[in-house]
Amino acid sequence: MAARSIASLTLSFGLVSIPVKLYSATDSASGVGFNLLTPDGGRVKQQYISEASGEVVARADMKKGYEFEKGQFVVFTPDELKALEEGASHVVEIVSFVPEKSVDPLYYDKAYFIAPDKRGGKPYSLLQQAMRDSERCALAKWSYKGKTRIVQIRPAEDGMVFQQLLFSDEVRALGDLHIEHVTVSDTELKLARQIIDQVSEDAYDPTAYEDEEKKRILEAIDGKIAGKQIVSPEAPAEDSGGQVIDLMEALRASLSANKVKRAAPAKVPAAKKAPAGDVEALASKPRRPVKRAAPKVEVVEAPPAKVRVRK
Repeated sequence: MAARSIASLTLSFGLVSIPVKLYSATDSASGVGFNLLTPDGGRVKQQYISEASGEVVARADMKKGYEFEKGQFVVFTPDELKALEEGASHVVEIVSFVPEKSVDPLYYDKAYFIAPDKRGGKPYSLLQQAMRDSERCALAKWSYKGKTRIVQIRPAEDGMVFQQLLFSDEVRALGDLHIEHVTVSDTELKLARQIIDQVSEDAYDPTAYEDEEKKRILEAIDGKIAGKQIVSPEAPAEDSGGQVIDLMEALRASLSANKVKRAAPAKVPAAKKAPAGDVEALASKPRRPVKRAAPKVEVVEAPPAKVRVRK
């Protein structure tokens, strides 16, 4: 199915105006949803109950209020709330260009794609190429659904990303946790870096990972529809070995475990534990990808039935 734009916007870049279309970059509807049902299988509906009287309150009779003290509210009418909203505008004003890496991903909110609209191809390509050459991204103001948002516009290989950003008061400070910084030795740091080198990749490949929980749920749903009895997969066996307390021993054990898992063929006898002092030899071996087996689900066959067709 072809992507459908959700808005038509104009990027204001100096004296240049770039007509673009906005597309959602993520699919929030891809998850598996369940309905709440009565014991006999009927749907239920939500109601709002008055805390004071216990009676059902119709949505049309509700008001919006802000609690400034415990149990005390100031009430706003719909017209008063409407007057507080920012007027919608199709113009996205670029206010500055900053180094792309200067924007902490912690501030990333919802992501969108933007594509050139009619007569916007050349200025769109110009802005995209200019930002790639300068290794900078644009910060812009965007008024949408009654609220002004700050967005980052950054170049990508196939176009540009329109990234909504959080405001500073929406992101908590890591410093508030008062994390203790402990000094580590050069030897410990060397071992830790060898572990990192063993399991490093050149780039993040999102296709190498899948939503395993969603996969299990869909398989269980198919089994229910087909009339099969679903059995929960067995939990992975716990490690029976003693707890490693010493940091150096933990690092050496990690290197040994990574080496054994990556070098073992399909059928091998029990591997011998590598000597503690042979760390460099372990780290120098070529790395092989680890294949993780999906959890097995036991089923009991039943007469064939109609199987759900996923859309």
